[in-house]
Amino acid sequence: MILYAALVDDAGLFPPTSLHMDEALARHMRDLESGHPVLTHRLLCPASRIERLRGKDVRPRRVGLILDTDEVPDFGDLPVDLVETLLPPDTPIETLVAGLSLPPGVRLFVEIPAGRPGLSVPPGTGLKVRCGGTTADKFPPVEHLAQFIRFCADNDVPFKATAGLHHAIRHFDPSLGVDRHGFLNLLLAVCEAVEGRDPAPVLRTTDVGHLVRMAGGVNEDTAEQARRLLVSYGSCNTSAPLEDLHALGLIEEARR
Repeated sequence: MILYAALVDDAGLFPPTSLHMDEALARHMRDLESGHPVLTHRLLCPASRIERLRGKDVRPRRVGLILDTDEVPDFGDLPVDLVETLLPPDTPIETLVAGLSLPPGVRLFVEIPAGRPGLSVPPGTGLKVRCGGTTADKFPPVEHLAQFIRFCADNDVPFKATAGLHHAIRHFDPSLGVDRHGFLNLLLAVCEAVEGRDPAPVLRTTDVGHLVRMAGGVNEDTAEQARRLLVSYGSCNTSAPLEDLHALGLIEEARR
């Protein structure tokens, strides 16, 4: 279970689900009550909606703040444990980090394009990669995602993933005309990189049986290293990952 523990952040406020705050909190509280170990029980909230969250009677146990505003809002009264932000064009990560003042214990993750090489990442800062979106061009090629994973593994840089990872196994989406990355493919690709192998073949495969066998063969040390790198990924549907892992026989039950 260590490979899947605290893997999935709650991104219900984001497309394509785009829940209203009340709906998102109601679902989040149900997840919190179920206590499923695959879920991080962290609600991802845009900075522009933090006042809406602050005004509610119920509070998540953990909050990930997604910066979509020019300034970092005050969040001292909320259980924010990480902040995610997009790297502006032509801006070094060091410059971005220097301009942000975050409280101790709050981790920063900077979103970059999957294929961008040659980055300098300050100690204590993580990266974020977008694996899809509402249009085909938002899905990075396998080669670019593999390059990103190799960089993080080679430089011991933790990262988060977002968007597009709707199911465990890579599959074709006819509505967009694109292959969607699978979250199990991504997770096992990180394991491959940890062990010094090219992550691209695992990212590319749609062989369910092969992926399940690979998952069953991951040793504990590799799993721990892989999960230090892949911190979590955001899913707008918190039940689908549990159902997929259960259907593949990788977790005992999809408790709700």
